[in-house]
Amino acid sequence: MSIVVTGATGHLGRLIVESLLRRGVPAGKIVALGRDTGRLTALADRGVEVRSADYTDPDSLRAAFADAEKLMFVSGSEVGQRLPQHHNVIDAAREAGVGLVVYTSIAHADTSDLLLAAEHRATEDELRASGLPYVLLRNSWYLENYTGQLDGYLAHGVAGSAGDGRVSAATRADYAEAAAEVLTTEGHTGQVYELGGEAFTMTELAAEVSRQSGHDVRYTDLPVPAYTDLLVSAGLPEPYAATLADADRGIAQGALYVPVDDLEKLLGRRPTSLTEALRAAR
Repeated sequence: MSIVVTGATGHLGRLIVESLLRRGVPAGKIVALGRDTGRLTALADRGVEVRSADYTDPDSLRAAFADAEKLMFVSGSEVGQRLPQHHNVIDAAREAGVGLVVYTSIAHADTSDLLLAAEHRATEDELRASGLPYVLLRNSWYLENYTGQLDGYLAHGVAGSAGDGRVSAATRADYAEAAAEVLTTEGHTGQVYELGGEAFTMTELAAEVSRQSGHDVRYTDLPVPAYTDLLVSAGLPEPYAATLADADRGIAQGALYVPVDDLEKLLGRRPTSLTEALRAAR
């Protein structure tokens, strides 16, 4: 019996596998899945079992889930395509008799009006209806969404449509560690965890970038259509730009704010702060 991790070629899935290994889960008891198994060679060299799987290929999922005790179901990355893909995962998990499915959702998925939330909400509903034991990890935003833009902030400032809303962002590594805790300890079945770090506004983000860099960085708040246009002008596809701008609209209304309690409880410590993440990214 094994712990199967989907999306192991992605940032979060890979970090979950690494967290499981650090916790002492034998490499031979971990199955890392991905469409391109060549990107999993380093894990295979450490003894992790590697299997090919594609969310659009039900047969590959059924084969990949064989003998799975627990399934770490990292949500698909193709917004707009996730409903049929996630259906395939849940259906294959049910056929395989998986003992527990841990799903990465989004903050407040059951009530959120974010464009990003609709597919997560539908997946949660299908998972509940499947009869499979489950845990829902409702992750808020990644701190990397901000730390990855440091050069742009220093050159142009911070822009968005988040107003004075607070976002409970945490690092991918902290979300991965929380997932590994759920996968390796008891008492989580049926739980819904609203996960996020210490919240901050975009004005506070700009102020912290200023403090650490010595440059005067300001936050400019824009109407959602104007922010969408700005993202498109920066080279993002319009649908993706609109989704990100909608997320900022949601931040302004509290859609990505959650108390830090659940993440802190699973980690057994305070999550990585914005200050720490920016310092590490410099």
